[in-house]
Amino acid sequence: MKLRTPARLAASAMLALSVVAGVSATTAPAASAAEMPCKPRVYYKINTNAVNFRTGPSTDYRSKGLLYKGDWGKKVGTSGSWIKLQLGQKSRTGLAKGTTGWVAKKYAYDCVPMQLD
Repeated sequence: MKLRTPARLAASAMLALSVVAGVSATTAPAASAAEMPCKPRVYYKINTNAVNFRTGPSTDYRSKGLLYKGDWGKKVGTSGSWIKLQLGQKSRTGLAKGTTGWVAKKYAYDCVPMQLD
């Protein structure tokens, strides 16, 4: 019986460890950012770093903050070479989701859906 006890203890320890590891893995928070929906000419993603997010459609307007590559928003207006975006998620610099502002079109691109033939 002494030979079986260490084996049982080891098996119990492995079972307890796997249960604890399983619980911690299922309770870990997801670390994924909101994905930009793909609708051409509707959703735009910033394609460079440190782009001014302005209160109006020209460099004469003040900046609300900066947008970085990967920040995205829904187009809510245009004026010449400027596009007005409503942020689809909190920006990398902390601008709140839903904030609206203007960006030069050359610093943003819309998605291109994949065509399967």
